[in-house]
Amino acid sequence: MNKTTLICGSLAFDKIMQYHGRFSDALMADQLHKVNVSFLVPTLRTEFGGCSANIAYNLKMLGGDPLIMATIGQDGGEYMERFEQLGIATRAIRKIGHAYTAQCFVTADLDNNQINAFHPGAMQFAHENNVADHGELRVAIIAPDGRDGMLKHATDCAAQRVPFMFDPGQQLPMFSGEELIDFINKASYVAANDYEFEMLMDRTGLTLADIAAKLDALIVTRGEKGSEIYAGGQRFDIPSVKAAAVVDPTGCGDAYRAGLLYGIANGFDWPTTGRLASLLGSIKIASQGGQNHVFTAAEIADRFEKEFGYRF
Repeated sequence: MNKTTLICGSLAFDKIMQYHGRFSDALMADQLHKVNVSFLVPTLRTEFGGCSANIAYNLKMLGGDPLIMATIGQDGGEYMERFEQLGIATRAIRKIGHAYTAQCFVTADLDNNQINAFHPGAMQFAHENNVADHGELRVAIIAPDGRDGMLKHATDCAAQRVPFMFDPGQQLPMFSGEELIDFINKASYVAANDYEFEMLMDRTGLTLADIAAKLDALIVTRGEKGSEIYAGGQRFDIPSVKAAAVVDPTGCGDAYRAGLLYGIANGFDWPTTGRLASLLGSIKIASQGGQNHVFTAAEIADRFEKEFGYRF
């Protein structure tokens, strides 16, 4: 069986800066209407990011067959070289020569408060990619991306009869209730964290039972409290896996989704699929950035057996 997984989502560079003071010392509450401040940031690092790349990175290490469908800018050469080194196919990545790759600029202070700026860049042209151009697919995910791209790719997947997971993430507020209902009606799976899911229900007017009834599976994650999978009229409670260290949550949701997609592509049952996803999230959180942790498929199989008492 073809196990190629199409991953529709953003590609981005994350610029992480550390301010060695506190924002509260530089911002005056009664002057916020005319802010003009500058923060000295002695440390700066660039991380490879974007939902599609983070998911593909984890799925590839698991032994999956990820195909990223995304847009990258004129400055994306280093990222494309990285994909080649990782063995991740790039044939579905479109270069937008007149734009920069999406970039998130993050400044954190000593209290871990953050001031962020996001430039969507090439991501705004995601709708120029077509699902039909990429042959037979086992499953797809529509992760956070350009608004028009997410709408188009859902329509494309439905037209091509490719089962897909709708993962709105931080882009959820961009869509109306009617648009979100349309995504749900076309999708086979929906994945969201607990906050996003509350917003999804509020915007659509649908209950959890309403949404689950429309899908093959609904997945709701709850951080260290684990996650729930609603499928076939059943609820499966998935435990969290204790992390070796809690360093950085960036990309944990993407790692979790890679586990879900691997389980779907390989026909695992939902408890096994959810537990694999949970394990990947716990491994990711022990490393900084979304793509700096390393594992092999064999190591994951061994850790899964040690954690849950059986092999997948």
